Amino acid sequence: MPKVLTAGRPWRVIVLFAVPLLVGNVVQQLYQAADAVVVGRVLGVDSLAAVGATGALLFLLLGFAWGMTNGFAIPTAQAFGAGDHAAVRRSVAAGTVLSAATSAVLTVVAPLLAAPALRLLHTPEELLPEATTFAVISFLGASTMMFFNFLSAIIRAIGDSRTPLVFLTISCVLNVVLVVVAVGGLGMGVAGAAASTVISQGVSVALCLEFVRRRVPVLHVHREDWCVSRVDLRRHLRLGLPMGFQASIIAIGTLAVQVRLNELGSEAVAAYTTAVRVDGLAVALLASLGLAVSMFVAQNLGGGRPDRIRRGVVQAMWLSVGGSLVLGVVLVTGGSAIVGLFVGEGEQRVVDMAAHYLLVNGVLYVVLGVLFVLRGALQGLGQTVVPTLTGVIELICRVGAASVLGAAYGYDGVVWGNPLAWIGAVVLLVPAYVMASRRLALEPVAGVVAPRRVTRLRRRGPSARKLVRRSRVPSA
Repeated sequence: MPKVLTAGRPWRVIVLFAVPLLVGNVVQQLYQAADAVVVGRVLGVDSLAAVGATGALLFLLLGFAWGMTNGFAIPTAQAFGAGDHAAVRRSVAAGTVLSAATSAVLTVVAPLLAAPALRLLHTPEELLPEATTFAVISFLGASTMMFFNFLSAIIRAIGDSRTPLVFLTISCVLNVVLVVVAVGGLGMGVAGAAASTVISQGVSVALCLEFVRRRVPVLHVHREDWCVSRVDLRRHLRLGLPMGFQASIIAIGTLAVQVRLNELGSEAVAAYTTAVRVDGLAVALLASLGLAVSMFVAQNLGGGRPDRIRRGVVQAMWLSVGGSLVLGVVLVTGGSAIVGLFVGEGEQRVVDMAAHYLLVNGVLYVVLGVLFVLRGALQGLGQTVVPTLTGVIELICRVGAASVLGAAYGYDGVVWGNPLAWIGAVVLLVPAYVMASRRLALEPVAGVVAPRRVTRLRRRGPSARKLVRRSRVPSA
């Protein structure tokens, strides 16, 4: 149910909001891991590698859609934090229109690009047929992924992170059952794995719509709200497109990595695919904290609480650092054992290569945790330039690692792409957030005049004092 994030201790509010996101991301990663286990053990390492070869391509287009829908939810959160329910409805209408248009384009165009794109990525010939099949089916079902992400985002924007978790869990359990039946029982191969995901996401969309209809009147769009103005569309695109492009920019770097891996052979592809599945569990935990910070900041920006924004981000940073250290220790010490669950006997080289990836990444998870919190805070403030630039930096670092280090050191060089990208992004994010935090202390936010600015206005005379009387200074 709707819940404001503008009251209570910031760290506690963020944790309570983030926990369902954490659990949901873990559930999602576990069902993706289950897919990998079924495909790898039933169909073999080559089929697992074929599915992995599509990862960067799917991330390029579907990641764009995921990032964009999260951007559409930021105006919703700001309006809800301000108590403007009419603006909430207009935001939902604008996001729905834009999500539908994007879904239509993806469904029509992306399947046609799948095979040429996989060839362009130098996908090994023995993997190409299964990889193409998996990608085409995934793209044909892109609208289910798009609308589940959008509906989940707007439900979270009004402070409810638990309900999307329930529906995601149902979807994941259904997906695992369908994969086991389709791949293991019916022998549908990788096509069955892709179709299972599309079907389970379609079920989750239906559940979200029914929940909104029955329980969340604040998200009910009235007839007049569908007359979406160009101003509303531009505002949502101003936030949604950079967040989508940010994900796509990161994906382009991942594509460069994929090209290098394809040149290194099926073992390298399988090892990297397996390691990414395990690494995704840790990354998802940190990413969910960043998303929680983004929604927290957006609601408090709308509610005129710059004091809470600054305190909440600092407290979230400490939470992120602590969680990163724990995750790093787990993967560094137990990486080989976890990877061994994904592949059959006699694949020790694949296990060793995947464990090396987890070692390099796990040691530097602290940097990734800081990255997610600061980027989420800036996005919640409505900033788009710096978060997008961090994506460009990550692209440069990943492409450089794949091209230069990969050529010099092979697989060992490729795995350094992620840590270098995280470090490069944080170098920009830290000063950008410091500047944004200082502006929050000095400038009016959503009709609020900050304390230091009140002092300056009072010194300017009677006309300025009128502005102070019309403004509200939030309590600590």
